[in-house]
Amino acid sequence: MSGKKEPQLGAVRVGATRGEVELQLGSPIEIREENGHRADIYEYEIGNEPSAGRAIGHGVMDVLTLGLWEVAGTPIEGFQGDKKRLLVTYDDSDVVTRIGSIAVPKKAPPKEEKKDQGATTSLGSQG
Repeated sequence: MSGKKEPQLGAVRVGATRGEVELQLGSPIEIREENGHRADIYEYEIGNEPSAGRAIGHGVMDVLTLGLWEVAGTPIEGFQGDKKRLLVTYDDSDVVTRIGSIAVPKKAPPKEEKKDQGATTSLGSQG
């Protein structure tokens, strides 16, 4: 049942107010200034709406596999949906003047820990 309802992007248009945009997209993740005007970056997700059917399916698989489905099911749910970003520019009256799509930064792969390459010593009894 997790997920987010997709925003009604038709409400995000030139001439809309900042309140109308934020009603659909929520608060901006970043606020900039471009050419003396406010420019907000919003992030939203598509393809990951809450689904009772999907939740029931995962529950049934958990029962049938005695809980082993969690190993596969949890990562599958983690990859549901596609994140998108919009750059929305406002005039001095907080009315949308321009809308543009921007790329979502890719997640950096986890860094490998460096193993200590130094000499190892053993602590033994001295005698």
